[in-house]
Amino acid sequence: MPGSPLFRTFAHCFRTIVPVVIDLVRLGVLVAHSRRTLAAENLFLRKQLALFQERKVRPRRADDSTRWMMATLSRLFPWRDALVNVKANTLIRWHRKGCRLFWRWKSKPMGRPRVPQDLRRLIREMAAENTTWGEERIANELKLRLGIRVSPRPVEKYLGDGGPTRTPDPKQRWLTFVHNHAKVVACDFFVVVTAAFRNLYVFVLMEIGTRRILHHNVTAHPNSEWTLQQFREALPGDHAYVS
Repeated sequence: MPGSPLFRTFAHCFRTIVPVVIDLVRLGVLVAHSRRTLAAENLFLRKQLALFQERKVRPRRADDSTRWMMATLSRLFPWRDALVNVKANTLIRWHRKGCRLFWRWKSKPMGRPRVPQDLRRLIREMAAENTTWGEERIANELKLRLGIRVSPRPVEKYLGDGGPTRTPDPKQRWLTFVHNHAKVVACDFFVVVTAAFRNLYVFVLMEIGTRRILHHNVTAHPNSEWTLQQFREALPGDHAYVS
């Protein structure tokens, strides 16, 4: 329906995307030009813009496509000297708004369906009868014995949501695990999103006993060869952890 919120949202996205596509095509055409041609055209356009400034013509309000394009292009050259009608704080505010919209989109819940009531009851019964089992063990038992695939995350959720009060075995406490594995190293990746909305993968190698970071590095394209090289750099042949 033309007056529905969905139609208005679609129309707004269409009006934003079309100018962005046109500007990207123009940018591709400009990249093909020589450096002298671009410099001359830039100066030519600046001279025309100066005429509007002398006449004190008020520029129209920037739309979303213009804001996105200016914030994106500002990463390709020293943009502060090229600002005329827009203040530096305004451009930075546009970029921050884009970051907020990006993280709002990334943080949007996916709407995972709830686990059936009878399966939730079964999870609580398994936890009550087997106090040493954690969510990983319960999820594996459901998969191997009953063929029910459920993630440990929901199992942990339903154990804490009205589940039985469990007294952990002292032999299975986290401090006991750390004490038994104090001379072990652990490694993992975590993702960092830059101001340019680029994903970087941070590799961290930590000593469990002292929680000391032994090695860390960052890459945009992690693979097995890169990860193996990190282990070689962090744990050389004469290191205490290398047997």
